[in-house]
Parts: sequence; C-alpha cells; structure tokens
Amino acid sequence: MSPRTRLAPELYLNRELGQLAFNRRVLVQADNRDHPLLERLRFLCILSSNLDEFFEVRVAGLKAEIEAGSPEVGPDRMRADQVFKQVAKEAHDLVVQQYRLFNEEVLPGLTTEGIRFLRRSDFTPAQAEWIRAYFFREVMPVLTPIGLDPAHPFPRVLNKSLNFAVELEGKDAFGRNSGIAIVQAPRVLPRVIRLPRGIASADYDFVFLSSVLHAHVAELFAGMKVVDSYQFRVTRNSELFVDEEEVKDLRTALRGELPHRQFGDEVRLEVAQNCPQQILDFLLAQFNLGQDDLYCVDGPVNLVRLMNVPDWVERPDLKFPRFIPGLPENLEPSSDMFSAIRNGDILLYHPFQSFRPVIAFLEQAARDPNVVAIKQTVYRTGAESELMEILIGAAKSGKEVTVVVELLARFDEEANINWAQRLEEVGAHVVYGVVGHKTHAKMAMVVRREEERLRRYVHLATGNYHPRTATLYTDFGLFTANEEIGVDVSDVFIELTGLGRAVRLRHLWQSPFTLHKQVLRAIQNEAQHAAAGHKAQVIAKMNALLEPEVIAALYEASKAGVAIDLIVRGVCALKPGVAGVSENIRVRSVVGRFLEHSRVFYFHNNGAEDVYLSSADWMDRNFFRRVEVCFPVLDARLKKRVINEGLKPYLEDNSQAWEMDQDGRYEVKTPRRGKPLAAQDVLLEMLALKGPA
Repeated sequence: MSPRTRLAPELYLNRELGQLAFNRRVLVQADNRDHPLLERLRFLCILSSNLDEFFEVRVAGLKAEIEAGSPEVGPDRMRADQVFKQVAKEAHDLVVQQYRLFNEEVLPGLTTEGIRFLRRSDFTPAQAEWIRAYFFREVMPVLTPIGLDPAHPFPRVLNKSLNFAVELEGKDAFGRNSGIAIVQAPRVLPRVIRLPRGIASADYDFVFLSSVLHAHVAELFAGMKVVDSYQFRVTRNSELFVDEEEVKDLRTALRGELPHRQFGDEVRLEVAQNCPQQILDFLLAQFNLGQDDLYCVDGPVNLVRLMNVPDWVERPDLKFPRFIPGLPENLEPSSDMFSAIRNGDILLYHPFQSFRPVIAFLEQAARDPNVVAIKQTVYRTGAESELMEILIGAAKSGKEVTVVVELLARFDEEANINWAQRLEEVGAHVVYGVVGHKTHAKMAMVVRREEERLRRYVHLATGNYHPRTATLYTDFGLFTANEEIGVDVSDVFIELTGLGRAVRLRHLWQSPFTLHKQVLRAIQNEAQHAAAGHKAQVIAKMNALLEPEVIAALYEASKAGVAIDLIVRGVCALKPGVAGVSENIRVRSVVGRFLEHSRVFYFHNNGAEDVYLSSADWMDRNFFRRVEVCFPVLDARLKKRVINEGLKPYLEDNSQAWEMDQDGRYEVKTPRRGKPLAAQDVLLEMLALKGPA
C-alpha cells in the first residue's frame, strides 16, 4: 500500500470479525420463524460449514501470525493475538446460540412434524434391536478401537472427523488398564441413519451414528466396563504449502501434499457437553490447544452432516417453494445457441434463470462439425460434472480442446486434479494457469468456422461452471459474439497457456494487470464529475471489500460528493457514515435463500452508466494474486436488465437486507410503510417460470 493511501487504522474494520458478523447474519436466517423448518435446519448446517472453513483458514492464519510474532495483521493494525481473543469470544457465542436454536426450536419443531432424531432413551424395543443389528453388521467391522498405552500412543486424528474418547475401568486380556481408548468413526459410515418404516414411530425417524456408537461401544471392549464415551472433533489448518517456484510438476506436487491437509496443526477442539473436565484437559493437552480453542456443544459435534436431511425428507411444505428457472425472451429450450448469440448478446441471471443454456452451448459446440476449438477455465466444477464430460467428449471427437484448470482452488484440488488427468488422457490441452496467480476468471470460448471465416463465441460469468451451485448462488453469465470482446478473451487465454507480455485489452479489465487501476480510475472519475457539479454515483455489489487503496478512493469520492451504495455480502473493511469521510457511503448486506455471489459494478459516468460484471471481489488477492476478468455489458437492453435486476432490488430490499453503521454493526431492515420487499423473492417473481415446479 502506498503512503498516500495509508489511512488511519480506525477507518478500517477487521477482516476476521467481519467474517463472523456475516455468519451471525446467517444464524439469524436459522432463527427466522417465517422460514420453513427444514430450511432453518439447513441454515444451521451452512453456519457450521462456514465456521469450519473460517477455522481451517482464517483462525489457522491468526495462530501462525501469533507464533511468528507478527506485529499486525491488516490495515486496522490489530495484533493477531488481539484479533484472536475477540474472534474466540464471538465464535463461542455464535456456537452457543446455534445449538440453543437447534435444541430448543428446530428439533422440537421437526418432531412435531413427524421428523425425529432419536436419542438412546427414545428407542423402542424393536428400534433398539434393529440398531444393535445395524451396529454389528455395518459399523463394528470397520471400527478400530485404540487403547492408549506406551505401545499405542494417541492416534493421528483426521481433520474434522468424528471420534470418541472412551473412559474404561478394568483390565484387558493382556492385563492392561490405561483407563481411556480412542474410537475413530471412518468417513465411509453415514452420520445420520434413517430407520426403516416398519419400526419407525413417525414419518421420518433418524438416529445419529454417535447414538449408535454410544449405545454399543462396550462391544468393542469385552470384559471391561465402559464408564462413558464422549464424541469430539478436531479442526486443523487446511492451507496447502506448495513451493510453486521450486515445483516442476504442480499436479504431482499437489497430489502429494493433499493428504497432509488431514493432519495440519490443530486449531479447534469440539467436544460433547457431557465430557468431564479430566477428559477435556487430556484432549487439549494431546492437541496442544488452550481453553479459547475448546467448544463444548450440546448435540452432535458436526452439524454439517445434517445438510442432506432436508433433501431426504419429502415435505415440500417444510421447504422453500420450488420453482422452474426461466429463460430470456430470446432463448428457447431448443435454441440453436450460435444463431441466438449472433442475433444479440444473451444475459442469464442464475438461479432465477436456468444454467441449462451454458450446458447447451458446450454440448452444441462439442457435436458441431463447424466448431474447431473450445477453450475454458475451470475453478470449481465438482467431482461429477456434465460440463467436464462434454469437454472430454469434444476432445475425443478430435476438436482442439484447451482447459485451464486451477489446481489450487481451495477444497476442490482433488476433483480438479482428477479432471485434469482425464482431460489429458483424451488429448485435451491442459494447463494450470500461472505460477503464483490463481486463475479465477470464468471464461469459455468456442471458435466456429462460418462462411470462410472463424467466429468466436464467448461466455463470461461471475460464478463457477458448476451446475449445482448455479441453483444455489446468484450469478450473472453473458453470451456474446462481439468481435472485440472475443479477441480480448482469446488474448487472455494465450497469456494463460503461452508466454509473452500482457497485451492491451479493448474492453476487459484484467487482474493482475489493469483491474485495480481501472477500478480506481472509475471511482476517481466519479469524484471529478461530483467536483464539477454533475451527478456522480457508484453502486458496487460484491462478496467482500478489503483492498485499502480502493477503500481510500471511495472515501475520497464520498468527500467529493459522490453517492456510493455498496452491497457487500460478507466482509467489508470500509466504515460508512463517518463524518467528513464517508457520509455519502451506504453499506448493506443481503442474506437470504440464495447465496449472493454476483459482482456488479455501476459507474454513472456523466450519464453513460457504465456497467461491469466480474469474477473478482475488491480484495488484495483478487486484484494482485489472481487472474480475473471484469467485463462490460455493452448492449443497452442488457445493461438496463443488470441495473434493474442485479442492483435496484437489493437497494430497495427491506426484509433481508442489513445496513452497516460506522462502527461495523449491522441492523436488519424492516418494512416501515408499504409491503415487505425481499430482493430474491422479487427476482423469482420476475424471472422464474410460473406454475408448480
């Protein structure tokens, strides 16, 4: 950060605390009694999943900073140990509230609806007998109890795995009595088991694997007395270390590094609330953790494993209403994608509109004899992917297929390695991007021979090529045959696959070369218009706002009189409403049924109303350590759509929007006059097909 943009620390909010503030907004969704019960359960699971990653990455980073004695973490100048203390306090409170909601509202509500999670005391004789048989048939054969003694030290516990500390009395066949054993539950075992209808007492009776193990753990220790058993779970640092400058084959190096993720440094211990102090002290000592790292929970130590329960239960009345994603007016289900794109740019807004045209685009390209080449970036696409199978088929048929696979997409590394290998096996060109820069851009390009010339068809997006997340995340996708944009995309692919200096792009802003400069220039341009007495406005929607120079530019623009609205789903380090600094800036976060994921940037530009869509948030990593693209919406009709669908409903939301004050606190908006307005509901009504799904 240059000295001229080094602002006072009090003008920045802390990243880690901002991330926990977002997770509190997720918790409020679970606490919302207007939401269907199974969706409230799902929000509790989402919170657990979010916290897992938060500890694996952010808290792990804080602990590394503390160990290294680093004096400060970010622009707020808070020391890592100060941040960690506040994070621990806030995270503990979040978890207490989460399990209170789980036990006092969600579980009793589901029980009333005939969806039960049975405790051991609830088992009928028939259920107890079935569970006993299930234990001997499905569970016991894969368990390996480890009694602790000098020959059996404390085992290596996998990251986020379910484990039991078993307290014992008596001596075993060899005369040993260590008093404690560890039982690890293999990941092949389901954590939630549905009882057969014949013995169920309700429409849906489930039992936790932990309850099955608690009931029959004594079978693993013949002749000894099991005093009790206590479930626990350890979260570890999950960052991978690959020295990209030294590695000759990134895929091979990464494949070798992935197993170590399961055994990184410990950062959190979760235990059942009934665990006695001596066992807690023993476990903390084994993992070299302190009291701030200990989370005692009243229920299963891994609520994430309940994420699929709403999908297993056929109760539409307990879920959000289903809908059929719509299609733009100029696109029919059986459209010739190339003809449609030639007739004009096409904008898709997922999940309100279908992701199917993206699949159809590549399907048609794969089987079209006039298509000579397909190029695509892959960041997250899933272990099973129709899109990747299409690319494999295209390569098999002899087309030139080039795929830029980002091997370092966190938590998707293994899936991406496997896809890269399969693509290479069928003759596709596979590259792994640029050393030191994750390829996060979302681009697909099809080159087609038409009337003695080659034409480029391009798809650019704010989200991943992942059909499932396209039903859960809000994202924009743009199809275009614009020749200049096609050349820009082609140039970016050449940069990724070949060698040479960055070329000047015509329309795209690209990280790490021009995106940061162009964003600063656009903000400063609005400040100049405001200083000249003209209307000036910036509206920006993103997942996170952290980069200090951009924040400084927004402060300066606010002081010049620019009206600035920021729709930031997650972490925002900027403080709105500070007298003399950010009085003209408003910050809001929208948290609802779908994860807000689109990045939309609007600059009034003296009436030109420039609109850009991007794969990048306004964060240091996106500007300087990733390959990103930010692309303009040039078609006036589509530009209006982005403003009216991607921005205005979020600014008008008075039901699911949270407004930030100058201290970083969020307050949920409530309708004062008129009817409630939730942006995502408005968009479903506007874009999805009518009628039952």
